[in-house]
Amino acid sequence: MAVIGVLIENKFEDSEYKKPAAAFKKARHKLVHLGVKKGTVKGETAGIKVKVEKAVSDVDAGDFDALFIPGGYSPDLLRSHDEVVAFVKQFAATGKPILFICHGAQLLITANLLKGRRVTGWKSIIQDIKNAGAKYRDQEVVKDGNFISSRCPADIPAFIKASLGKLNIEKGKRNLL
Repeated sequence: MAVIGVLIENKFEDSEYKKPAAAFKKARHKLVHLGVKKGTVKGETAGIKVKVEKAVSDVDAGDFDALFIPGGYSPDLLRSHDEVVAFVKQFAATGKPILFICHGAQLLITANLLKGRRVTGWKSIIQDIKNAGAKYRDQEVVKDGNFISSRCPADIPAFIKASLGKLNIEKGKRNLL
């Protein structure tokens, strides 16, 4: 079982959270919802409510086996907080999987983590991804080392498959079970 930190804030894209989260739970991974502060956040499209269990300032990157960043407006809101950006940088330094979809790349852009990486994301941030020094790929899922990225809700099945595959590989490396 992997412990997956879910970075989430208000206005997340409901389907980009709900479907991967359900698949991760079904595969017996534990989700810990992280944000700027504890409380409840609400999705933008369907209004799903998610309880943020811990503030990023109260956790250590080493506490998690993977990081999941759903899209929507949530990543843009999160990246305006220095403690969130610092946490993402610390997590990236561990080399563990970072799973992001749609606008999730915005948080990695702000953390200066995309230079030289192959990633995908929502069409409105393609230029931002390129300006960050990444090699944009217009594909439903892009795997680059510890990064797994997807573009949009239509890509969720491929995103889930690739993410679960990466978690299984990491399980073998780190004996997560």
